[in-house]
Amino acid sequence: MNSDNHLQISKMKKYFLLTILGLLSAANCFSQHEENRWKINTSGGITWQVLKSDSHKDHIEMSGKFISTVIRYGLNEDQSVYVSRDIVWPMLRTIPNNTHASLTRTFNFDLLKSLSINRKAIEKEIVTDFSLDGTLVIESTLNGNFQLTRTLFPSVEKPVFCEKYVLKNNSNKTAFIEIPEVNTIVRTNPAEGVEGTYALKTSTKNHGFFSLKEGEALTFYLYFIGTKTGQLIDDIDVENEFLRRNEFLSFLNTNLILETPDKTLNRAFAFAKIRASESIYQTKGGPMHGPGGLSYYAAIWANDQAEYINPFFPYLGYEYGTESALNAYRHFARFMNPEYKPIPSSIIAEGTDIWNGAGDRGDAAMIAYGAARFALSQGDKKTAEELWPLIEWCLEFNNRKLNPQGVVTSDSDELEGRFPSGDANLCTSSLYYDALVSADYLGKSLGKDKKQLSVYRIQAAKLKTNIEKHFGANVMGFDTYRYYEGNDKLRAWICIPLTVNIFDRKQATIDALFSPELWTEDGLASQSGDKTFWDRSTLYALRGVFAAGDTKRGLEYLQYYSNRRLLGEHVPYPVEAYPEGNQRHLSAESGLYCRIFTEGLFGIRPVSINSFTLTPQLPAEWDQMSLKNVHGFGKQFDIEVKREAAKIKLTVTSGGNVIFNKVTEPGTSLSIKL
Repeated sequence: MNSDNHLQISKMKKYFLLTILGLLSAANCFSQHEENRWKINTSGGITWQVLKSDSHKDHIEMSGKFISTVIRYGLNEDQSVYVSRDIVWPMLRTIPNNTHASLTRTFNFDLLKSLSINRKAIEKEIVTDFSLDGTLVIESTLNGNFQLTRTLFPSVEKPVFCEKYVLKNNSNKTAFIEIPEVNTIVRTNPAEGVEGTYALKTSTKNHGFFSLKEGEALTFYLYFIGTKTGQLIDDIDVENEFLRRNEFLSFLNTNLILETPDKTLNRAFAFAKIRASESIYQTKGGPMHGPGGLSYYAAIWANDQAEYINPFFPYLGYEYGTESALNAYRHFARFMNPEYKPIPSSIIAEGTDIWNGAGDRGDAAMIAYGAARFALSQGDKKTAEELWPLIEWCLEFNNRKLNPQGVVTSDSDELEGRFPSGDANLCTSSLYYDALVSADYLGKSLGKDKKQLSVYRIQAAKLKTNIEKHFGANVMGFDTYRYYEGNDKLRAWICIPLTVNIFDRKQATIDALFSPELWTEDGLASQSGDKTFWDRSTLYALRGVFAAGDTKRGLEYLQYYSNRRLLGEHVPYPVEAYPEGNQRHLSAESGLYCRIFTEGLFGIRPVSINSFTLTPQLPAEWDQMSLKNVHGFGKQFDIEVKREAAKIKLTVTSGGNVIFNKVTEPGTSLSIKL
């Protein structure tokens, strides 16, 4: 037997061993999962029923157009409620007016400490449960005979964070309740504010003395508001703010509805729509979708906004989200230049400044990728025409950045030097490839020059070949991709080609992603051997695995991940990273979670402003799945996939009419024109 055969057998043995280890690792990871702390409830949310042995605290971010709050909540040692609020006012800018210059304050105020029942302070509070449904609801008992329901939520339209309290008398006699009047104002140092001093007000409503009969309930309120000098906001009607928040949540619940046999996936998808959509701030530079996390507000990024979240908004039909997406691209377009200098990575401070501290991160590829997909799926010719010059410019920028190997060079990638990315990385070239493909589709819809579009097709074909030649490699025993020249460790971003329909190395890439070298109990490690994880790479990977047709493993790992994020110890949304940021609920990650379904499981790929291809990947365990009230391509429509023996039946309806109905083989790509 010659040496080549020995080498081949050795590789096969190693591949087999790694596969077995991957299966064992996954089984161990799944089997070690403890019973969930949270349960899906019947009212559209999730609930944590508190046990006597419980000792747990968590945090969640909630946002409105002028405010965001990270609520830290849980149990104190005596099982009373722990609540602390880190409140951010993105348009109250501080000095220096940089990325992180949103006025932020912590409020630990506990209204109950000043409340009295029968002329005595509250002796004992016992929490019974916490619920999340786009608001935070806390149920507890006071002094054994009184039920208290707290509901915490941000205002949709005002710089106000609201808390609603309902106290019910479950004793057998009339009780006397005293609700304190609170009206405190803190004025910030004028030297620290871009617009001078700011007023932070804490107030109660419906305070006073009350006689509460057996079975009666009393409602009172607490709110926190931040204003500029001379800014007058009418007396806050917390009940009306509660109504507006519920109207917003109702809109999300009735649009882009995922229906599968898996209730956890359905609920996780519904929650992700909330976080993806609420974090948009009405800045003086127009609506800006912001990641959040007590750091990133009134600003936009080429990755989080242009690449991750903006292509999702058309499918949701959320006009304010779509407006924020278009506004983001307009801001980036301001920096096009004839010298083809890089567009800034971020537009900050309500659009008045920029950040480019990591140099060129491949931002033009991110913008072109997102803008082209957004324009196609939005389905509006006028919008597409407006974005076309930005897409053209970004494509030409990337073309000028090609190295002798024909892949795109950049200073870093979206991780901004946290991990090495070489002079040219796999992510940037993959995004540029998809942008070229999308630009060809979009250009045809707009009647653009055929020679120009032919050049894009040729460039895309060459780039795909060069991606294989330059990045294709055996890394740690897997015939997958090296992330950059010289890279010898598996990286989470090897998943990127799968998300742009490059499947040349799909099997080995999927094996590597789910191997013990990369997969952890929290999803993908950023790099083999490192404990750092960023959910964004796991979310991209799951989308790519479905797109590549590995539905069995895709579903298994998606179910595990979704269960952990929705019902585990830190809920209910995808997170940014750990240890950096302590798993903040950054908003765009929730958009990436939704795209696992729209682009991965259902396989929506826009190919014109009024048509798309569908490649549904119905899991073997399911008989049906559907997306209802989908928006895009200028229409509203439903997608339904049902099993018929060994085949699937795909039905698309719009306006009550069936526009597509066909029985086909699973994994088949079908063209849908609206």
